Amino acid sequence: MKKNSLNKYSLDVPDQRDKIIAQSLNNNRFAQEMIYKRYFPVMEKLVMRYTTDDDQIIDIINDGFLRVFRKLGQFRGEGSFEGWIRRIVYHSVSNYFKKNSNDLKFLIYEDKFKKEPDTAAKHSLYYQDLMALIAELPEKHMQVFHLFAIDGYSHQEISDQLNMNKNTCRWYLSEARKILQQAYTKLEISNYNEAG
Repeated sequence: MKKNSLNKYSLDVPDQRDKIIAQSLNNNRFAQEMIYKRYFPVMEKLVMRYTTDDDQIIDIINDGFLRVFRKLGQFRGEGSFEGWIRRIVYHSVSNYFKKNSNDLKFLIYEDKFKKEPDTAAKHSLYYQDLMALIAELPEKHMQVFHLFAIDGYSHQEISDQLNMNKNTCRWYLSEARKILQQAYTKLEISNYNEAG
């Protein structure tokens, strides 16, 4: 398919999106560029929730899109394509900070970004603190949280691995986050009081 013939296609129309994806899977650079340009601004806003460093933002987004193009064949058209990309980029954020920073507190918050950590807080929760809090979770909560938020597995992959219903998996994750959010708040208050 020639570049000009793709110009008339839109990623917002499912049939046309599927054709663009098919061309991307065939290494059509123009099709890949269409996906990148269409979703870059949305993913940039997502990443900017966690860092304002321009170099980090670009590194994370580019890593995210590299993963998107590698996994493109796994997109089954279920749910929104943007949501699917968002999930992959979110895991790139997680992986970036796991490798390059000790500050991982964003992992305890909902990936739908309903709640976010206070980035202006004087005290932050570091990797060792987070791992200690995770270790205090009940066994199943800890397994699901670790597989999802740290290892980057999908709910379906976790439910297959742990032999549990996908909705049960979601419940364990939600409960784990509630427990961690409460523990995080107590730790922040404790650190603030100690700082005097």
